[in-house]
Amino acid sequence: MSWIILVLAGLFEIGWAIGLKYTEGFTKFWPTVGTVTAMVVSVGLLGVAMRELPVGTAYAIWVGIGAVGTVILGIVLLGDAASPGRLLSLGLIIAGIIGLKLAS
Repeated sequence: MSWIILVLAGLFEIGWAIGLKYTEGFTKFWPTVGTVTAMVVSVGLLGVAMRELPVGTAYAIWVGIGAVGTVILGIVLLGDAASPGRLLSLGLIIAGIIGLKLAS
């Protein structure tokens, strides 16, 4: 169950990272409310997952999910570049996430 909670925490991290773009420097009320809510939920779920998972593994996977998801949504939603180097780097992050899971 801790792994599922950790994945959910990572998904909320993606939500708040993308949400930051829409807050326009925290000047837009509802995007700010959604972003801050996603931040609180993400960190809260991470804390719950860390009850049973090693701190280093949980944190690295949480950050990795957030980073990969944010880059992908940046490409899809915001027109960020999808260069071969960026995509290769994403693959390496995904490999690291899988490696940490398998080693735990």
